Amino acid sequence: MDMARKDMRSQRVTDRLVGSEVLLVEDSRTYAEALRCHFDEYYGIKVTHCASRDELESALEKDYSRFSLAMVDLNLPGAPGGEALDFLLSKGVPSIVFTATFSQSKRLAVLQKPVADYVLKDGPEALNNLVSSAVRLMNNRDIHVLVVDDMTSTRELISSHLRSQLFRITSVARGEDALAKLKAVADIDLMVCDYEMPKMNGVELVRAIRTDRDLDRVRIIGVSSADRPDVMTQFLKAGANDFVHRPFNMDEFYWRVAQNVGTVLQMRGLRDLAARDYLTGLYNRRHFFVEGPRQVATFRNEDIQTPMAMAVMDIDNFKRLNDTYGHEIGDVVLKAVSNRMAKHCGSKHMLARLGGEEFGILIRNLDMSAAKEFCDALREKIARKPIPTDDGKLDVTISIGIAEIAELETFDNYLNAADQFLYMAKHAGRNCVISEEDLNRRQVA
Repeated sequence: MDMARKDMRSQRVTDRLVGSEVLLVEDSRTYAEALRCHFDEYYGIKVTHCASRDELESALEKDYSRFSLAMVDLNLPGAPGGEALDFLLSKGVPSIVFTATFSQSKRLAVLQKPVADYVLKDGPEALNNLVSSAVRLMNNRDIHVLVVDDMTSTRELISSHLRSQLFRITSVARGEDALAKLKAVADIDLMVCDYEMPKMNGVELVRAIRTDRDLDRVRIIGVSSADRPDVMTQFLKAGANDFVHRPFNMDEFYWRVAQNVGTVLQMRGLRDLAARDYLTGLYNRRHFFVEGPRQVATFRNEDIQTPMAMAVMDIDNFKRLNDTYGHEIGDVVLKAVSNRMAKHCGSKHMLARLGGEEFGILIRNLDMSAAKEFCDALREKIARKPIPTDDGKLDVTISIGIAEIAELETFDNYLNAADQFLYMAKHAGRNCVISEEDLNRRQVA
């Protein structure tokens, strides 16, 4: 199960790893310091080091749930026989075994436990292998796996193995249920599917998935215990990405899953890159117009009716700024404003650069009054702090128009309505937020 051979720098690391904390249970101060530097410098991950069983127990007396995972040596002062590993597993802390002495009998004994991985101290690449394994496992929390098998015992066994790798798991017993789940849950990345199932077998399920364009991003691993070489061929011809014979060689199973997840992350990274604006790193106009309507349809369906709003904004007098200071300074301003907007929006709302100095925000879970407050706070955040440039600090303001997403209309209609309110904000003196509520108040007055 030593899946850490891949160079750690080639792995896609999500931003959420920054600030994470891992536990290192290791009596070598040299290894501990080297690992601390690796995790901190490359990933912004904090390392808490315990050199003995007593230090480990002390560390876990506090909030042990803060540890994303642990890396543990089997031979420690006060715990020479792997007691530290058992203690960590009893607390539910996902653990990687990192050891120099690993006989075949000890290997088999450790693999009977729900360890996430094991890495040998077998050469100069051992530290890189351990860091790579830890980062891979922490990234697995972003991967949603669907397990499909009509046998409860097998379905639970596969799910258990995958949970030990920190994946999010959903399981169903029938092919029809799998299709329904894939259509209802948008973030399923990988499916592990048995061949022999009633009504719809695994190959028929794969074929049905591959004829549905909306499901073409899912990676599929076929599984079968049948002693028939043609089953693998059928799976692959139907569109499966891989195949594993059961009963599993667990090393092979984990490795094949890891390879498919690596492809998922690479494709996700490429799609994310294609969706980003080259200058600001925000979502681009194309992504906004593709993903925006999907989100509106999801959030505004009859069952949920989540409040939403569309905001359109631009930087006041940006053309004058470009003409006065040049496009390089203009780019500095665009990036600075974008960074402040991104921090203000976080992951709750979808922010995009629509072109030039114009931006759009799809505001979720806020009614119009709250959306107005949200946008006004953003406006103040931009205006409050001058932007440093090579030509000195520049005062920059933005104007914002907001339209409520109340009825299910075309996405362009929401954007055009917000754009009209932005136009009014410009004519109202700039550096302000205008919505339909403001017009209603003026009419009443």
